[in-house]
Amino acid sequence: MSFETFGQPLLTFPDAEKSPLSIRAKALVFVDPRSRQLRQELEQLAPRSISVLIRGETGTGKELLARHIHRASDRGGLFVSVNCGAISPTYADAELFGYAAGSFSGSASSRAGWFGSANGGTLYLDEIGDLPLPIQIKLLAALENHEVTRVGAHQPSPVDVRLVAATSIDLAQAVAAGKFHERLYHYLSEGQLELPALRERVGDILSLAEYFLGIYSQRLDLPVPLISEAAQRVLERHSWPGNTRELENVIHFALLVSTGDEILPEHLNLPDEGLKQIEQQLKQILGNATDTEKGALKQLLKDTGLL
Repeated sequence: MSFETFGQPLLTFPDAEKSPLSIRAKALVFVDPRSRQLRQELEQLAPRSISVLIRGETGTGKELLARHIHRASDRGGLFVSVNCGAISPTYADAELFGYAAGSFSGSASSRAGWFGSANGGTLYLDEIGDLPLPIQIKLLAALENHEVTRVGAHQPSPVDVRLVAATSIDLAQAVAAGKFHERLYHYLSEGQLELPALRERVGDILSLAEYFLGIYSQRLDLPVPLISEAAQRVLERHSWPGNTRELENVIHFALLVSTGDEILPEHLNLPDEGLKQIEQQLKQILGNATDTEKGALKQLLKDTGLL
């Protein structure tokens, strides 16, 4: 599904309401020039069978990008998403590669594991740097040999899995530190996508804000307010250290506390970046001023209501 926001296309998925993902993981805009370039790179990589490594800060929407790769690849199997940080170190083998019946006490049946569940489709490993090194080695072998051996099984099982991995750290540094397998890193590096932080694609901010506003208004059965021009300027000036995740929370809050038919800057509960810069400049000026100059400047700020 695609609908228009601020006159621009916004990518969503038809089964979004049934998805366990958060709202922010169901939509991504390609309005900013950097985002449009990313989409071109994505569409070139998607039809190929190579693994893809998505790099980007936490909260930027890496999983949605991975889902878009899967949909554009025409692979008929499932998209299976796994958070590597949540995998149990004790049972990592069984979780990823599956196990044969009787391998564990009480396990009367076998399980395919995440890898087997993605057979014919795409396996998405979020924060792949969190995988233990021994599992990284087995993962590489499974990818290269196109087969996995379940825990307790005597024979390997063939698999056809495309891997899309994501990381918020520099894996090259992790390799240098001995914390990430070098050959796996090179295997992943054949296809790479860099998802810029939200502050680096300012053109996407208002479209995403409008999307979140519409979705939350619908869910809460509230009329959809407009985002005032002043609030738009605040949104575009903010540095968004929490990326799209932070923007979603800000818009949700603004909808709940606004009283009229417009979202105003005070509803956003965000510091105005422009004012912050002025404050920093004033501090520098005051630090270098004489006592007489400081007194005159402070009086001027009081007279203009800035102090």
